Order: sequence, then C-alpha cells, then structure tokens
Amino acid sequence: MKTKADLYHGDAGVILKDQADNTIDLIVTSPPYADQRKNTYGGIPADKYIEWFLPISKELLRVLKPTGTFILNIKERVLNGERSTYVIELILEMKKQGWLWTEEFIWHKKNSYPGKWPNRFRDAWERLLQFNKTKHFSMYQEAVMVPMGDWAKTRLLNLSETDKVRDTSKVGSGFGKNISNWLGRELAYPTNVLHLATECGNKNHSAAFPEELPRWFINLFTKEYDTVMDPFMGSGTTIFAAQKLKRNAVGIEILEDYYTAVEQSLEKEELSLFMEEGAVCG
Repeated sequence: MKTKADLYHGDAGVILKDQADNTIDLIVTSPPYADQRKNTYGGIPADKYIEWFLPISKELLRVLKPTGTFILNIKERVLNGERSTYVIELILEMKKQGWLWTEEFIWHKKNSYPGKWPNRFRDAWERLLQFNKTKHFSMYQEAVMVPMGDWAKTRLLNLSETDKVRDTSKVGSGFGKNISNWLGRELAYPTNVLHLATECGNKNHSAAFPEELPRWFINLFTKEYDTVMDPFMGSGTTIFAAQKLKRNAVGIEILEDYYTAVEQSLEKEELSLFMEEGAVCG
C-alpha cells in the first residue's frame, strides 16, 4: 500500500480548521520560538506568544486522535540575563485547554560549540514536550530500544536470589528491584534524553532539526500507514522522515519558498521511485 503526503501552503491556524476531527496519529513540530526568526516568521514577542499559539493548539487537539500524541519542540530564550517563562506559561494554558502534559524529552545537541556569558553558559539542549488527549495513547516502546551495553555483562554476572524477584523497596520509594528483567537481554529501553547533533548543513532552513529527531518519535508513537502531521513544516524534515518510514504525512507551511522546496523534493523522490520500480518490473 502506498503512502501519501498532503502539503498545504498557508497559515496553520487557518488551514487546520478544514482538517477532519480525530484523524492524526502523531504531530511533531517546531514552531517559531518567541522573538526569533524575525526575518522569516516575523518574530512573535514572548508576551504575545501564548495568545498566538493557543488557537492553533486548540485545532491540533481537535484533529489528533484520542490515541495520538503531540510532540512540541520549543525553547525559551534568555533576555537581559533572565530566562523567559513563556514555555512554562504555555504548558499551563494548554493544560487548561484540555491537553495532558504527559512527558518531557530533552534533546541534547551533541555538536554545540562552546560559549560563555557573564552569568551563564551556552545552551546545549532543547525541550520536546509530549502532550496527549487521553492517558491511553499508542506507544511502541520496543521500536526505540537501544543496545544494553557491556556493563550488563559484569553487573548481572552474580545475582542473589532476591535480585531475581520483585521485593519491597527498603527506602520506601515503592520501586522494589527485579533485576531478572534484564537477564539475557541485548536491548534496553532508552531514557528521555536524546543525544543528537544539530542540522548545521541545511541550506533550506535556518532552524532545521535533524531527521533522526522526528524519526525517533515516529517510530515510538506510530506504526506503518499511520498519519503524521507537521503544522510548521519548514524544510520538511518531519514529512520526509514520515514518508521514509511508510507513514502518511500532512504538512503546513506559511512561507512559499519552503513549501515549494518540499513539494518539489517529494515530486523528485516519487519520480525516482517510479523509475526504479519500472526498471525492476521491466
């Protein structure tokens, strides 16, 4: 079965109103941050950001399936020596809107170059906020498991009998140990910190994130032929990742140059695939 990518040129807040209810399995997006990208997206002031974003998040809540997930890549900035609070305020307002703030992932930028200011160091991380409509959302944890590592060979070599069963926590945390869960396993579940390099060589967009970022969440929260949306498509990173993983995609972009570039790239990929299939069939 062939997947499709539906692209829309225009304002996300307007175009989303025409999208059907409960049709999207995953939303992965990185909207313009407050007071940034003024030359391209206008630079929304921090004190106006929530007012700007809430009508959009309201529509996203409507189009997302009850089992779906919304991943929001966003970062507050430091101004006059003080970190902005607009992200925290946005989270609280989205909760009032009906969203569940279920998790926060951290993207550690492995290739951030050093820097120093009088009262701080360079940020080498960004937030990836997970929101859901319900507590019962689709999640495929086995799809993102990572190698256990050599430490397990020695750590699990000599286990006592109590190590192999669930027991009562001695410190009252409620988390008794059961190390037998790790016995004989080559893979482990990852943490909520993603160690990925930034996309420095992308000439099509000034703030593109690496394709591995949406790819990781697409694997975690969707299966093949599910639908992935990016309402701030930019250079199309999420769209391309979704297509490569055999997911349907919906992209919205307000800037014509970005929209056209993504559209043309998808057409080239489709033509290339068609020619390859023709060669095989012939």
